[in-house]
Amino acid sequence: MKFNRKSVAVHVFAAAFLTMWLASPTEAQVTKKAPAKKVQPQFLPPEVNESLPNVLLIGDSISIGYMLDARKQLAGEANVWRPATNCGPTTTGLKSLDAWIGDTKWDVIHFNFGLHDLKYMGPQGKNLADPAAKTSAPQVSIDDYAENLRKIAKRLKATGATVIWRETTPVPEGARGRVPGDSKRYNEVAAKVMAEVGGIEIDPMYEIAVANANLQKKADVHYTPEGSAKLAEQVAKTVRTALAARAK
Repeated sequence: MKFNRKSVAVHVFAAAFLTMWLASPTEAQVTKKAPAKKVQPQFLPPEVNESLPNVLLIGDSISIGYMLDARKQLAGEANVWRPATNCGPTTTGLKSLDAWIGDTKWDVIHFNFGLHDLKYMGPQGKNLADPAAKTSAPQVSIDDYAENLRKIAKRLKATGATVIWRETTPVPEGARGRVPGDSKRYNEVAAKVMAEVGGIEIDPMYEIAVANANLQKKADVHYTPEGSAKLAEQVAKTVRTALAARAK
C-alpha cells in the first residue's frame, strides 16, 4: 500500500487540532480570577517628595494604628513609610529587617518590638494562651528578646539613619494572652540594650500611653482612633526633633 504523505500530514494535523480543542476549557469552564485583595491604606507608600527626608516606622498593630496620623502630622516635613505588614516579634524582625530596609536612604528609623514577644503561646502554636497555664510561655523570652533587639539595633544603626527606639505600650488588665506589667519589664531590658549599643534615642511612649489610658480599649492592648492619634502626636514630635538635629 502506498502512503500519500500529504494526506497523512493533513490527517495528523487535524487529529492534533481536535485533541487541543477538546483539551481546551470552554468559556464556562474558565475559573474567574479572585478579585485583588485590597491593601490597607497604612501599608501604601507615601506620595514621595524627593526633596524631603525619608522616615521608616517599624512596629506591630499599635504602629499600624498610628501610621496614617503620623504621616499626616509630618506632611511636608518627611516621606513616612512602614513595612506593608505587622512586624510582629523580634524573631520576625531578624528575618525580615533587610527586606524592610531595602535600598532606600533612611534619615530616621523609629522602631518597636515587644507586645508580640511578651504574649503567651500554648502547645502547637496556640496564640494568646492563658499565661497561668503550665504549658504556655512568652513567644520570646525576655533574655532572647534582649539579644534579638541588640542585633536589630546594630543593623539599623548601620544604615546611617538616626535610630529611635519606641517604648512598648502597656498591657491593660484583662487583656487576653498577656500579663499587665510585662511591657514595663521588657522596656527596662530594651533601655539597657539601647544604652549598650549606643547612639539610639528613646521615645518614651509608655509614659504617654499611661497618661492617656482612657484612650486604650478595655481589656485590649489596642487603642481607639483618638488614642492612636495621640500616640501619633508623640511619634511625630520625636521624629521631628530627630530631623531637626540632623539638619544642623
